[in-house]
Amino acid sequence: MTTIADRLANAQHRIEQAAQISSRNTDEIQLLAVSKTKPNSDILAAYAAGQRRFGENYVQEGESKVKALTPTCPDIEWHFIGPLQSNKTKVIAAHFDWIHTVSREKIAARLNEQRPQEMAPLNICIQINISGEDSKSGATPAQLFELADKVVQMPKLVLRGLMAIPTATSDKQLQKDEFQRLQALYQELQSLYPQVDTLSMGMSNDLEQAIEQGSTMVRIGSAIFGEREKR
Repeated sequence: MTTIADRLANAQHRIEQAAQISSRNTDEIQLLAVSKTKPNSDILAAYAAGQRRFGENYVQEGESKVKALTPTCPDIEWHFIGPLQSNKTKVIAAHFDWIHTVSREKIAARLNEQRPQEMAPLNICIQINISGEDSKSGATPAQLFELADKVVQMPKLVLRGLMAIPTATSDKQLQKDEFQRLQALYQELQSLYPQVDTLSMGMSNDLEQAIEQGSTMVRIGSAIFGEREKR
């Protein structure tokens, strides 16, 4: 029977192979294990196998996991990667290390106001709706730089980069085009803000393509934990 440790090792191997093909250093690419809907025991199994970065999509579920697991896993790193309503920002500000889905100044301002003074600044990725689909969250490319300028002025936040979810498609060229547009935005953002170092794109089914186009963080869930439970 294949274990979580086996699947985690396989995901890491895929990252290493993709990096090699693209003539990139594997150390430039981080694996974020997407643990939404999965039990704490699965997270602990991945942690025991060496994984430290975990992504959660749901505020209440994520909060309970942070509270339950952080005391015994002090070097675990929690990333919030789901949509966030303004009335839920306090939980994220108080418990998470990263959020990948900031797309409005109002959300950023609330996170800044609610980040506890004793905690390190909250790491921020601006979500871009690179596909332009109405069903997807995210700032438009045209809105990016004004929003970035607001975020960098907030003392309890640190702008780290961009996140996007491209079109779910078997059209490799469309996928490549969207990844390339995101990489171009990322490089422009880096030229303005030297602390920017994270391009969060690519998931279980397209991580090779994302790495080829410059991803520095791939979000992998089902390839590690199996298909997620229905909510």
